Amino acid sequence: MSRIGLYAGSFDPPTLGHEDVIRRAALLLDQLVVAIAVNPNKQPLLPVEQRLDLFRRIVALPNVTFEAFEGLLADRARVLGATVLVRGLRNANDLDHEAPMAVMNRHLMPGLETIFLTPSPEVSFVSGTLVREVARFGGDVTPMVHPVVAEALAARMRR
Repeated sequence: MSRIGLYAGSFDPPTLGHEDVIRRAALLLDQLVVAIAVNPNKQPLLPVEQRLDLFRRIVALPNVTFEAFEGLLADRARVLGATVLVRGLRNANDLDHEAPMAVMNRHLMPGLETIFLTPSPEVSFVSGTLVREVARFGGDVTPMVHPVVAEALAARMRR
């Protein structure tokens, strides 16, 4: 039986931290689906299709696919046949937020396990929120994102 994992988030924008978690999770799972959660109540900096395109350009691994989804994460996992949720943890605040969600997802889909991966030290400070703020004010985001993402953010800020 194949171990299918699901790594979901807004990924607005994709960061080196996200890329790090994807590459390491892909080593642990037979298949990893990276799913961009679409929330109609939020105004993302980058459109979902652009985030998908950026990920596809950045991460080319045979067992990793990318998609967008709406709705409950447990429902998407069920449809995909995923039994593992992948979550990145940078600090204790992330754990405080993620632990109750892991319990709820297991409640919604018994047998759905959540694994937590900490990012590599050199990208442990990176968050999408920080990258967006730095980009909005014209700061250098190159230490936090892949060059193609830095280009996309620069183009977005010029508009």
